[in-house]
Amino acid sequence: MILGLTIAQFTALHVAISLVAIGAGLIALPAFARGRILPRTTGIFLWTTLLTSMTGFLFPIVAFTPALGFGILSTLILVATFWAWYRRKLAGRAAAVYAVTATLALYLNLFVLVVQSFLKVPALNALAPTGSEPPFAAAQAALLIAMLALGFLSLRSSRRRAAA
Repeated sequence: MILGLTIAQFTALHVAISLVAIGAGLIALPAFARGRILPRTTGIFLWTTLLTSMTGFLFPIVAFTPALGFGILSTLILVATFWAWYRRKLAGRAAAVYAVTATLALYLNLFVLVVQSFLKVPALNALAPTGSEPPFAAAQAALLIAMLALGFLSLRSSRRRAAA
């Protein structure tokens, strides 16, 4: 039991929080890249992304795993993201810090989504049962390219914002 929930219930809650974070991030970050700021959506993205990491640490830990490493990395990235968004309010270079770290935070969530999709969705698992097959690599490569483009556009937008 975790927080009074069975492991299955807690996992469902963790996944739901993660999906909300991803959905909000996929709205907030492209808007930021276009020069628009969506404060509520960004807040939802940031807090649910943090909550995703925090709830991940509540699962039983018996050894260091990639999931634990991703949680630690995501939390560290979010420290800078929260600083840029809440403390500095995107002033000066904080907009660039936000652009990079928010993109990284979303990328980590999407990376895990792709991994979990290939593990749990039977059709995807049939294409890449071990996660080392070309379809899995292609999905992760496409994700990386898309996130690099989003990060580039967000960084460019943050520079325009700082110059204005």
